[in-house]
Amino acid sequence: MAGSGAGLVDGAESGSAYEPAVPAPLNVPRTPTGNADVDAQLERLGDVDHLAADGHIEVYEDVHRGLRDTLTALDARPGPQGAPGSPSSYGMNNRS
Repeated sequence: MAGSGAGLVDGAESGSAYEPAVPAPLNVPRTPTGNADVDAQLERLGDVDHLAADGHIEVYEDVHRGLRDTLTALDARPGPQGAPGSPSSYGMNNRS
């Protein structure tokens, strides 16, 4: 049996080029949140369906950055006039 199995690694010939699988959709459901900015970022996650695994990190980092920016913008918005704890709720803006 000389030569039988020679040059095979796990059933494949040694020296043959490795071909990664074609990207396949992950089909992860994305439920709308009602916030247009957040929903746009969640839809961006669908871009990974067309990328090889090594391209996913760029999309995930982009989405994370977008979500962080959206949350930061929410924190930066002024609250409604007279909101609890605001100066106007204690009459501090109504100086005579």
